[in-house]
Amino acid sequence: MYIRPLQLSDAPRAAEILVFAWRSAYRGIVSDDDLFNARLVVNRIARFEDAARNKTEEIYVFDDGIIKAFISVGTCRDNDKPTAFELGSIYVDPFMQRQRIGTQMMQYFENLAINRGFKEVCLWTFKKNLTAQALYKKFDYTQDGTKKPHETFNEELIRYTKNLKEQPK
Repeated sequence: MYIRPLQLSDAPRAAEILVFAWRSAYRGIVSDDDLFNARLVVNRIARFEDAARNKTEEIYVFDDGIIKAFISVGTCRDNDKPTAFELGSIYVDPFMQRQRIGTQMMQYFENLAINRGFKEVCLWTFKKNLTAQALYKKFDYTQDGTKKPHETFNEELIRYTKNLKEQPK
């Protein structure tokens, strides 16, 4: 496996993956104005530099000589799930999809949770993001009925959870 913590030098590539993955996954969910005018790579680099320098986010990259994906993880931010581990984001470069990278990243996330003693994991996704939901269902995540509006967009988010009593697939 080629997954490791984010380094400062990874920031531009992680920003690029974020922007292009958003454009690919959320076109038709988020406005084109936001995707192509507001979400620019140059504007997203600082987030990843801050995470690498100051550990403001726990981010891991898939790197086999080319950084192809990243995940952000941490203790669940939801008040009703204080003992769950959360997948804050998972993005695979659109050019690198369908190579089992997302699968490896999900396995890595679940193994992190198990190794840290978590019994439950959770994540949020746009209700309209059926592609992501198919990946989560493949890993036996289920919608728990919790919904909320996205803080920026007029779109609904739904939460998926999974009990980790067993080793992940």
